[in-house]
Amino acid sequence: MLKSVIDIVETLAAGVRAPERPPATFEELASVFGAIDDPLAASLRAALTGIRPGAAWADEFDDLPGGEVWVVDALDGAVQLLQGLPQYCLTVTLVRDGEPELAVLHSPWLKETYAARRGEGAHRNGTPVEPSRKKSLDAVIAATSQPPFVAKQPGVAEAAGRSLTAMLGQVAAVRNLGPTSWQVADVAAGRLDLFWQYGRDAANLAGAALIAREAGAVVTTADGAPWTPSAGSFLAAAPGLHATAVEILRQAE
Repeated sequence: MLKSVIDIVETLAAGVRAPERPPATFEELASVFGAIDDPLAASLRAALTGIRPGAAWADEFDDLPGGEVWVVDALDGAVQLLQGLPQYCLTVTLVRDGEPELAVLHSPWLKETYAARRGEGAHRNGTPVEPSRKKSLDAVIAATSQPPFVAKQPGVAEAAGRSLTAMLGQVAAVRNLGPTSWQVADVAAGRLDLFWQYGRDAANLAGAALIAREAGAVVTTADGAPWTPSAGSFLAAAPGLHATAVEILRQAE
């Protein structure tokens, strides 16, 4: 089934096009986004239902029904796409009884696909990936982001600011490279050494967290507790860096 999902995502992604010019107002942004996202999501739903007829469908992780559920973000990093930037991806996660079972992320710009199934490892374009081997922070390339509409989650922007200040003083560089899910997957593959974020953002994080775990990265909350889709923070890091990253983020709080 994993190959079928990959084929579906890659085929439908080929039709995604950025607008001729960036939207000038929020209302225009919402309209242009809907014109791209709605038909793409509908096509994904029809195709995925064809290979898993009994699975339900959800856009978010809130109040998921039991059994199998497809959680899909047709345009993770939509704000980049709408600005004519290439850093966006399609994400598909199959959740079983609240736990991610399968995940596929595809970047049309990079022509790359991350994929994982629980217990079977993680791959990029069919090749196994693994996290960074680094153990000290001085050469670390870290990344961070914020959940959509971060101002609606009280205290999250402030926590993000404190943590960024703390991390900047310890690592070689901190970047925000676009879609949240793709940055987590890049930790899985060792392109990035760690990624952290404050706020609830399960739709963007759950599938990528599965890829990171299957590759061998350590996935927790920012304070080192087990991460769940309802958690208020997230950290994915190479095994040799995780404990130090947790210490920095704890001190920032």
